[in-house]
Amino acid sequence: MKRSDKNGSKCKNEIKSTKTYRDEVPAIVDELVATCSKEGCFDHVSAEPIPSRESMIDILRRLGLILYPGYFIRTRLDANNLEYYLGQQMITLYEALSEQVVLAIRHDCIRHNQSCVHCEPLGHKLSLEFLRKLPGLRAMLANDIRAAFDGDPAAKGYDEIIFSYPGIWAIMVYRIAHELYHLSIPLMPRIMTEYAHSRTGIDIHPGAHIGESFFIDHGTGVVIGETCAIGARVRIYQGVTLGALSLSKAECSRLRSKKRHPSIEDDVIIYANATILGGDTVVGARSVIGGNVWLTHSVPPDTEVFIKKQDLIFGAKHYKEHASRQKLR
Repeated sequence: MKRSDKNGSKCKNEIKSTKTYRDEVPAIVDELVATCSKEGCFDHVSAEPIPSRESMIDILRRLGLILYPGYFIRTRLDANNLEYYLGQQMITLYEALSEQVVLAIRHDCIRHNQSCVHCEPLGHKLSLEFLRKLPGLRAMLANDIRAAFDGDPAAKGYDEIIFSYPGIWAIMVYRIAHELYHLSIPLMPRIMTEYAHSRTGIDIHPGAHIGESFFIDHGTGVVIGETCAIGARVRIYQGVTLGALSLSKAECSRLRSKKRHPSIEDDVIIYANATILGGDTVVGARSVIGGNVWLTHSVPPDTEVFIKKQDLIFGAKHYKEHASRQKLR
């Protein structure tokens, strides 16, 4: 069926009108390009490639394949192919990691106008140093998994914890990022822990120091600041904040490299939604901090800190409904 001349003319007019709007786009592009040459806006317009967030996430995935062999693959892994599997994974990881480490160092060097540190050999050297830490990392993570099993009666086994506990995954990413952080590799550690934060709701700064057998139960809303020092066998629950006191802009600059977050000694338990703040705050060993506690001063060892029990008030409506149900019985 042929379109009428009237309809055809209408379509042509609409197309012409649409083209007029489209012709406005280049002018907007020119304005955007101009903003890239002004101070106050952020961009990375350079011949030198920037480190890739997506590649760093892929590196985390590959590290999971190595740190938990056999858990996150579809093929069978046994004694006959374990060496081949780990060898292949390690070489692939080394190549991906060293590429990103080199880019991160070079980007930081150019951004801060530093003297040459020979990015290429340094990046490969630091990547190899990190890989040497993997056997120790596996042992540390195994202790974290045992702590999760010992601290959670709902856990049916270690496999369930590895597959499904967000706290264990966030701790794995933190321990990886922490090693990179102490090798002074820029960008990568924070990108990794913030990715874990986005996936789990658990925010652990890579600069924090956390001892062995650490367990985060449930996990959502946990915040652990950069200068926190946490001992061994510590257990915390959802919503716990180990943070810094609010600071002015001048104080932020002065304390940027100082201790701002609390210290938690060995065998401490911190229940849900507790907030512990300040670099001078120390929670002594074997102490228990109750839910919803707000703490800005130190606690000696073997101390229990709880909020006074609140009174529950039942209104008349609830009482009458309850009484009427009792009569019906």
